[in-house]
Amino acid sequence: MRNYLDLTGKVALVTGASTGIGHATAVALAEQGAVVAINYNRNEAGAEEARRKIVESGGRAITIQADVTRSSDVRTLVERTAGELGPIDILVNNAGSLVKRMKLMELTEELWDEVIALNLKSAFLCSQAVAPSMIERKTGAIINVSSIAGRNGGALGSMHYSAAKGGLIAFTKGLAKELAPYGIRVNAVAPGVIDTPFHERFSTPEAIRAFMSAIPLGRIGTSEEIAQAIVFLASNAASFLVGETIEINGGMLML
Repeated sequence: MRNYLDLTGKVALVTGASTGIGHATAVALAEQGAVVAINYNRNEAGAEEARRKIVESGGRAITIQADVTRSSDVRTLVERTAGELGPIDILVNNAGSLVKRMKLMELTEELWDEVIALNLKSAFLCSQAVAPSMIERKTGAIINVSSIAGRNGGALGSMHYSAAKGGLIAFTKGLAKELAPYGIRVNAVAPGVIDTPFHERFSTPEAIRAFMSAIPLGRIGTSEEIAQAIVFLASNAASFLVGETIEINGGMLML
């Protein structure tokens, strides 16, 4: 019986993969046979832990430090991945963060620019860097990690993050239209409240309980649940899916 999720022989690059959803995604892609480049900026230990998990399970992975908001770093990241593992077949634009909650009148131009760069500009730079090889080979999958905040505006103090994640959804559609004629599929996932260091840092226990009461499933999600959706989008199981954003939020937001 054919396994449509099989990624054997594929090369995947996951940005921001030292923790949370990115970490789980790198491991999940490797479980389906992909060789994985694990990108990190500061958390080398987390990236190395993901690599160790993959190698101990019989897979192959490398870690590469790069600030994906810088075009020079992105070029080096893509060149190293291709040089050490082969041409990139799967790009997961996962890097992103709220950085800090701030309401409108407190929000600085510097923080606005930082959050837009980390969550949106990084996806543009990485997609632009991997696209030529994918276009030449007429194959590839790009998956952008957005957020429920890009749909509903997020919690108070996160409009900069929401704007970036909403922009990422629009970017997904525009990029999908441009690259689909070359056999490259571009899609996104929009996680809801997920048990990651993000919410450990930015959400109080009271806020988490409030979120749970608004989720029909009655619980928050896991990084692994998001990772499995990303594996699906990267695989032949999603061969006719283009420009879509999959909402993964336990029913908190139904579109």
